[in-house]
Amino acid sequence: MAINEVSVVLAHGAWADGSSWARVIAPLEAEGAKVIAAPLPLNSLADDVAALNRTLDRAEGQIVLAGHAYAGAVIAEASPERVKALVYVTALAPDEGETVANVFYRTTPHPLAPKLAPDANGLIWLPEDAFASAFAQHGSPDDLAVLAAVQRPISPACITVPVDRPLWKDVPAWFLVAEDDRMIVPETQRYMAGRMKATIRSHAVDHTPIVTAPSVVVDIIREAARNVSRS
Repeated sequence: MAINEVSVVLAHGAWADGSSWARVIAPLEAEGAKVIAAPLPLNSLADDVAALNRTLDRAEGQIVLAGHAYAGAVIAEASPERVKALVYVTALAPDEGETVANVFYRTTPHPLAPKLAPDANGLIWLPEDAFASAFAQHGSPDDLAVLAAVQRPISPACITVPVDRPLWKDVPAWFLVAEDDRMIVPETQRYMAGRMKATIRSHAVDHTPIVTAPSVVVDIIREAARNVSRS
């Protein structure tokens, strides 16, 4: 399957929105792919899955579905029709009965990882200094300023609810392991990717390569598309 024969649907993670995929969208569309970035409300896992499924309904033909960070849990709960490959970009992949928090906190965090807690409104924001220290430490000053300015909070209801049988048990998966990730430790990424039996690609990138190393992300999405047999 060539990249111009599929739709690519992209799901953003916590503290981000669809614009975080901008540097991935442009080169994929230049190769002829039809690309949609799903807007996730980050209110609850159920709401995010419903929003993703509405976006999948808009996509044409066979679909490569990619998720960054928290969205790894969301893409695994999506409706399976027409989804032919999953791409995890330094993403979280809880197994059936696990929560996002279970896998996120399974090992000792990186020393520079921010401490996260809900605010007075019950929402979790990323501290502004964490964008430079942990979220996208390879980013330019302009990248960091934009990421901090447009961040969207995530609700605990996104990360504390056990997931159903994940789609990666039935659909081929690719996993980009970020060796310089300070948010989701690489050991945890390798653990999740291994039990998924995913095709693993490892790079010295930070937690947000969709912004700081987009060519690496484009490469793995392209690989997924080209390696999925026609159904």
